Amino acid sequence: MTLLASLTLASCSTILNNLPGVYSIDIQQGNMIDQSMIDQIRPNMNKRQVLYIMGSPMLTDAFHPNRWDYLYSNQPGGEPRMQKKVSLFFDGDRVIGIQGDFKPSALPVIKESEETTVDLPPRDLEKTMWEKITNLFGIDDIDRSTESDRLTEPGPATSEPTINYPDDSMPR
Repeated sequence: MTLLASLTLASCSTILNNLPGVYSIDIQQGNMIDQSMIDQIRPNMNKRQVLYIMGSPMLTDAFHPNRWDYLYSNQPGGEPRMQKKVSLFFDGDRVIGIQGDFKPSALPVIKESEETTVDLPPRDLEKTMWEKITNLFGIDDIDRSTESDRLTEPGPATSEPTINYPDDSMPR
């Protein structure tokens, strides 16, 4: 009876995993690696440049500090698992070799820019924000003289201030 129950449970899981129309998720693990990333790696690149292109390595070995391993595993929707591996070798701070499932290209990589340029029309700065707001409410009688106009207006002829005392209360 126990043998029959264990066989039944084992076959149920096999049948349930392979039913048509049942959704199973894609499982991705590790650093996503593709050929365009490997094509950008060049001899004598420093570790910082490699980090920018490839990201942090999945494995760093304490016994081999000059070797970075990148692993990528993908199992789309219950299909067989696909695994890619790339190892980069360094001499000090410089790349000296690549080993793994990808081959670097011999041609220089020309990466197209994904940036776009937008031309903006020039801004109309004739009025300040305060002037625009007051014009909405119909307040147009604000003194519009600028500071340069105020500086050029004629002032008093003497530089000493004039003091007017009432009656005969002038100090003596």
